[in-house]
Amino acid sequence: MQVKFIDEKKYIKYKFKSKPYQHQYDAFLKSKDKPAYALFMEQGTGKSKVIIDNIAYLFRKGKIDTAIIAAPKGVYRNWFASEFKAHMPEDVVHFSQVCIWTPVETKKNIEELTNFLKVSNKLRFFIINIEALSSDKGKNYLHRLLNTSSSFFCIDESTTVKHRTARRTKAVLKLGRLAKYRRILTGTPVTQGPLDLWSQIHFLDEYIFQNSFYAYRNAYCVMRKRRTSTHSFHEIVSYQRLDELQEILKPYSFRITKDECLDLPPKVRQIREIELNREQKVMYHTLRKRAILELERSKLVTAPLIITRILRLQQILCGFIKYDDGKEEVIKGTNPRLEELLNVLEETQGGVIIWATFRRTIQMIYDALAKKYGVSKVAKYYGETESEVRQDIVEGFQKGNIKYFIGQPRTGGYGLTLTKAKTVIYFNNTYDMEVRLQSEDRAHRIGQTDKVTYIDFVAPKTIDEKIIKTLSNKKKLADQITGDKWKELFSI
Repeated sequence: MQVKFIDEKKYIKYKFKSKPYQHQYDAFLKSKDKPAYALFMEQGTGKSKVIIDNIAYLFRKGKIDTAIIAAPKGVYRNWFASEFKAHMPEDVVHFSQVCIWTPVETKKNIEELTNFLKVSNKLRFFIINIEALSSDKGKNYLHRLLNTSSSFFCIDESTTVKHRTARRTKAVLKLGRLAKYRRILTGTPVTQGPLDLWSQIHFLDEYIFQNSFYAYRNAYCVMRKRRTSTHSFHEIVSYQRLDELQEILKPYSFRITKDECLDLPPKVRQIREIELNREQKVMYHTLRKRAILELERSKLVTAPLIITRILRLQQILCGFIKYDDGKEEVIKGTNPRLEELLNVLEETQGGVIIWATFRRTIQMIYDALAKKYGVSKVAKYYGETESEVRQDIVEGFQKGNIKYFIGQPRTGGYGLTLTKAKTVIYFNNTYDMEVRLQSEDRAHRIGQTDKVTYIDFVAPKTIDEKIIKTLSNKKKLADQITGDKWKELFSI
């Protein structure tokens, strides 16, 4: 693989532990002294290293004494296990003390957190999962830490705070004002429209957009008032003045894609069509018709209601059914999707990632693969996977000891490096474009030397096809729900 390393002649007086690519050095150079900056670097381009170098640079200059990283639950521990160890210069490591947040309140944990607040003459490197900032415990501790330090505060995967009214977002915006330096990281800052940017940029600097949220919305979104039989509301129909928005953000952000900076092997895409068994067909079409009737009769058709019905249809396609009372039942007969998976795996070489959205499905796949290939070759990575073993699973996969990584995209789709994978299989698909892109790039990133084959399992004339179409058009499922558009999702 050809790589683009930095031009030695452009080096500033900063000793890197790991040699950066040219684009990483450019990002470092532009951001290193800025109070507020966004790294809009596509997944797999190495933005975490830029942040580690930025922290070390500012600490050496005496500008900060504390670095705070807030990242999604599934990956926040990787910041120490992988990024800190790989990229933090040894002289800074020597003068660092690391503390990793744990949600479990033990005597030992409380003592560690208390003592961490008292650390002096060292770089305090604090790592917390972003979800913890929805709680008073996490929010209050971080407030104490920020109030007693000159801090560098970084939000990894900053789209986790794009919803301005969410409790987590409000907490992050308030805490951000206490930090001396602020950074946001994401490869996909906008997945739906300009409104995605508001909270992310507001965290960096509340004066970048010198107006209220509603003034911002009116400036860059074209609104239209809609009426139903019961209520009226405003909806976004298009966007405007996006060039102007880009110009405003230029001094505060660095944007690069993998195609621009890395010579990575291509992505190869395949679709495997899956026929349903007799029981699945009956259940699917019965539930589809029932969902249409329910929604047509409903006075208020809400997005959560539609998505719930879509999920029920997806579950049937995966081989089980979940009732509204929470009970689950495996569908009788063979599971064509699971059988096709076993067939596909016979054709693969190297590591394989299998993405599945339902816990029942993940367990089903795990049991089948463990029986066929042995427990040591298979691992599952989802919400119930203990934090302590997640890094062991990633390392085992990267070393080749684990061949089959079965993961939930919302849990394992962020921040992980899984470049030992040569095949990525979507047993069923998420309807969230951002999650899909993130999960794809676990394998297709720095360190990948072979082509990666992406295989989507699709049952023809089902919701599978609708979701694939939505994702391929780079649209958000929510866009397909407004008005009577939802009917198209349930059509054959």
